[in-house]
Amino acid sequence: MKQDKNFIFDKIKCNILIVDDSKTINNVLTKKFQTNGYTTFNAYNLFEAREIIKQNEIHYLILDINLPDGKGYDLLDELKDYSIKVFILTSQKDEEKREFSFKKGIIDFIIKDSILFQKIEQIIEMIEKLEKNKNETILIIDDSAVIQHQLKDLFENRNYNVLIAPDEDKALELITSKQPDLILLDVQLKNANGILFLQKYQELIITEFKIPVIIISGTIDILITRDSYKAGAVDVIKKPFLIEEMNLKIDLWIDYKRKQKELNRSTQLLNEYKNAVDERSIVSKTNDKGIITYVNEKFCKISGYSKEELIGKNHNIVRHEDTKDELYQGLWDTIHHKKKSWTGQIKNKKKDGTYYWVDTLIKPILDKNGNIEEFIALKNDITEQEDVKEYFKLKLKGSQKNLNYSIKLAKEYEKAIDSSNILLRTNLDKKINYVNEKFMQLTKFSKDELIGADYRIFKHPDIKDKIFEDLDSLLDSKNIFHQILKNKSKENETYWINVTIIPIKNDKDIIIEYMWIINDLTELFNLNEEIQSTQKEIIYKMGEIGETRSKETGNHVKRVAEYSELLALLYGLDEKEANILLVASPMHDIGKVGISDSILKKPARLTAEEFEIMKEHSIIGYNILKDSKRDILKAAAIVAKEHHEKYDGSGYPFGLKGEEIHIYGRITALADVFDALGSERCYKKVWEDEKIFQLFKDEKGKHFDPKLVDLFFDNLDKFLQIRERYKD
Repeated sequence: MKQDKNFIFDKIKCNILIVDDSKTINNVLTKKFQTNGYTTFNAYNLFEAREIIKQNEIHYLILDINLPDGKGYDLLDELKDYSIKVFILTSQKDEEKREFSFKKGIIDFIIKDSILFQKIEQIIEMIEKLEKNKNETILIIDDSAVIQHQLKDLFENRNYNVLIAPDEDKALELITSKQPDLILLDVQLKNANGILFLQKYQELIITEFKIPVIIISGTIDILITRDSYKAGAVDVIKKPFLIEEMNLKIDLWIDYKRKQKELNRSTQLLNEYKNAVDERSIVSKTNDKGIITYVNEKFCKISGYSKEELIGKNHNIVRHEDTKDELYQGLWDTIHHKKKSWTGQIKNKKKDGTYYWVDTLIKPILDKNGNIEEFIALKNDITEQEDVKEYFKLKLKGSQKNLNYSIKLAKEYEKAIDSSNILLRTNLDKKINYVNEKFMQLTKFSKDELIGADYRIFKHPDIKDKIFEDLDSLLDSKNIFHQILKNKSKENETYWINVTIIPIKNDKDIIIEYMWIINDLTELFNLNEEIQSTQKEIIYKMGEIGETRSKETGNHVKRVAEYSELLALLYGLDEKEANILLVASPMHDIGKVGISDSILKKPARLTAEEFEIMKEHSIIGYNILKDSKRDILKAAAIVAKEHHEKYDGSGYPFGLKGEEIHIYGRITALADVFDALGSERCYKKVWEDEKIFQLFKDEKGKHFDPKLVDLFFDNLDKFLQIRERYKD
């Protein structure tokens, strides 16, 4: 039965039995699993293991096959009535025993060697993936009952949900109704051909449902391979298949599909956040020069201008003549020079000449190096409140002849202000003497807890006392205090407020108390943080998908990114462009998602035909990224397309020459080759530094931009420091 999509893996309830006669290994494994939140049991021989299994529900077994009282395989034969997943431990590198173990249904075969402790992390990661597999479904399309049974047992042992289709009609029904996460499709079906079936329904399976398809066949030649990939298959596996190979490839593509889903969810979430902000606030964005680059419908509606009339202009287009120059000078100094958020009330002018008031938060968006990327402004319409205040002032001024009327009117307006704002009053000793209902709702304190308390009762621990010392001095200096503060509620929840503190004076101009008028900005701050973090996560996920398809480590793309940024700065690009390349370069090989494992992970030199297929990854990556409007993804498209071009024109895909190759491509080419040669791959060993340096000298002006090669050698120590910092 397929698990609920909201299924959560509870590690505490997952019981691990470790069976190894070495106390050292047993203790290390136990400590590692317990640190990760698992419940563990320990046995040092077969007798103890059998007793623990009888008395407890065991989910995973880490089993040494050589024990004092027998072979671990003896225990495997006894576990048929238990749903226990087994990892084998052994110090013997025996390929026959390895394949025999996989036929017995084990999950993995771990060699106890000098890097065993690193392999423990792989076991923990595999257990988490096995638990996630309960959410995934594999469809087997094969008319052989033997193959159906063999694959069903294999996949269900790894917690996958398995569907069986013996013919085309049943396969199409299950694909449409169940939308599986992966399909295994035999070439030879009863009265049908699997590849032709995939070609016929390619748009439904590959384009609409985005289901990876692996072809299985008793014979594999160049025609079957070519037709399979052209039909949209991601891999081709020959029967009879090795169990370990099948497990690895199935897990790889299921993991790829999971990351695809995460990327789709992140993209959807980002759009939801953007829509939430657009619905809640008047939103505009400007570039670092203050030129408008985006406005939402609410901005157009309140200002009376269309988007076409606003984009490309600065905010002077809505500036009201009543608004003093000092306000805009202070605003620009805060957001542009100090790079801090600015809040305040601004009177603007509509297209028809009338006015409107907005309560405004303007936040500078900074890149990794602290440079301003753009400004985002979130505003709320407060025209009605400002009109009420103005009316209040005029009415009180014109009603002095009737004291009772003035008092009554003042109370009515006080009630109106109290009901529409969050209010707090403090006496000269900074003790709270009044709070309204909205303040208690915000802080979660009761009136009894607040009245008489020091106003620091809601100070957030992250806020330094110096700010509150400044607050005291400002209050004592009779100035109006205006600032955004981070506070905490009684329940230790963080909230943000835009606070204005006004000294209240008597008829002799002596301060008698302070009035705090507060706007809750928590929702705006949270939405802004979510937008920024989701954008970064999407870019990271795209890079991670590329890594999943090959054996390059995460540190490979980190090193290439750091090398690229350093080269960009040395070449003379500004910090903004260098930072764009830093973020974009990890996606240089994103196109490898479209290259089959049989080519991508081949542990030998590729044939001419295979290399032509491999070269397609640069165009695949470019096509994935080219339509983005974002500077980073546009840069990533250039890098993906041109990082295999060579300075003398002998590269691919277009044979560009010299400065026809974008500087992003020339930089990433050098960074990628430097790291690749210094890292071990399935098809080659690590090169010594001197050999790499000699290659760079030989390829200066051929493969690489000569200026970049000179910069590389002039600053070699910096590149080696990066390599050491992010070594595998």
